[in-house]
Amino acid sequence: MSRSSDVRPKIKLRSTAGTGYTYVSTKNRRTTPDRVVLRKYDPRVRRHVEFREER
Repeated sequence: MSRSSDVRPKIKLRSTAGTGYTYVSTKNRRTTPDRVVLRKYDPRVRRHVEFREER
C-alpha cells in the first residue's frame, strides 16, 4: 500500500536573499529527485529571487 507522501513529499523553499522567508510546497520525487530551485516572489525584499529546497 503506497501513501501519497511517499511520491509527493512536502518541501520547504527558503529564499536565497537571506531574509529567511519560506514557501511550503510539494514535489514529485520521481520526476525531480534532486533539489528544486524556483524563482518566486520574496515580499521582504519586494522582488523575485531564487528559492532553494531545504530538507
